[in-house]
Amino acid sequence: MTIPLKPLPILGLASAAVAAWWYSAQPQPIAVRLQSVAIEAVEEIVANTRAGTVSACRRARLAPGAGGQIARLKVKEGDRVHGGQLLLELWNQDLRARATLAERESEADTARARAICLNADNAQREADRQRQLQERRMASEEEVDRAVTAAAAGKANCEAARATARVGDARLGVARAELERTRLLAPFDGIVAEVSGELNEYVTPSPPGIPTPPAVDLIDDACYYISAPIDEVDASSVRVGQGVRVTLDAFGERVFPGRVRRIAPYVLDQEKQSRTVEVEVELDEPPVDSPLLAGYSADVEIVLERRESVLAIPTAAIRAGQPPSVLVLTASGRIEARELGIGLSNWERTQVIAGLEEGERIVLSLDREGVEPGALAVDESSPPAAGSGASGP
Repeated sequence: MTIPLKPLPILGLASAAVAAWWYSAQPQPIAVRLQSVAIEAVEEIVANTRAGTVSACRRARLAPGAGGQIARLKVKEGDRVHGGQLLLELWNQDLRARATLAERESEADTARARAICLNADNAQREADRQRQLQERRMASEEEVDRAVTAAAAGKANCEAARATARVGDARLGVARAELERTRLLAPFDGIVAEVSGELNEYVTPSPPGIPTPPAVDLIDDACYYISAPIDEVDASSVRVGQGVRVTLDAFGERVFPGRVRRIAPYVLDQEKQSRTVEVEVELDEPPVDSPLLAGYSADVEIVLERRESVLAIPTAAIRAGQPPSVLVLTASGRIEARELGIGLSNWERTQVIAGLEEGERIVLSLDREGVEPGALAVDESSPPAAGSGASGP
């Protein structure tokens, strides 16, 4: 005997299948990254287009003024020296002898001039006595004329002798200058970075237009600055004294405050590179735990303007266009496009003047499939509701 099936369980199964089909056919919300609009500080920043360089305020690549053989080498690399200290000296015995000869000749000329001038003074006194005797009618006019002429000649001889002595002094100065060309002195306090040459090696000054290695490279390690190229488009906004943040590869993530100290008055036009303006920055607080070294690479951020307590959003959330816009997740769970009025901006944060209010949530994951106005979305950081099936790439 056949038992008839009851229709109610079959209808229940059919209803469940239809409900499952309907639910699966509905669009599922997209999981997106969100951030709330907040009150923050925003800065307008200009940064270098290529790596900047740490440079010493004073650096001298020194070489003797004359060629010759190194006779004395008083320093080595890494030595600390004082201004005026002898660094090296070329063989100069011939010039020393010449300077000594010029000194003795100068002394002789000076002594000779003194003797001639004494005779001239004596001749002048004799002329004065003859005039007095003539007034008493005790000397003839001829004797007076002879005495006056002798006094004038003595004065002229004295002036000539003194001029000769001055020539001797000048000749001595020339000899000493030639001698000094063989001696290399430190122009300032600093540290010797490099020495090119050894004892008895021959040193030749650089010919015009042909650079040769310096005999001594001297660096003033008490003062450094950073030179960085700024794009010509941004250079017009930079002013001396503006605040700067400096990062150095050698110091990791540490940030050093500084100030713009100089802006080059010309534009660099280098082949295959954008036109730039060199800006020099000095640090307010140089590192004390590890010394700066000339040649370190550096990056600078020049703060053109800073505004405190303004509405701000991540710059990456802004969609290009006129006017710019963002995607906002509304309370209904749908994405809405919102036009913006923006103020100060940098590559991280942008000030919002109009279009958003504090606390509204904007979409950051703009590149995800399906993220567009009108789409359903949920915050990816929130746990999905049971059985919702919300997911995102």
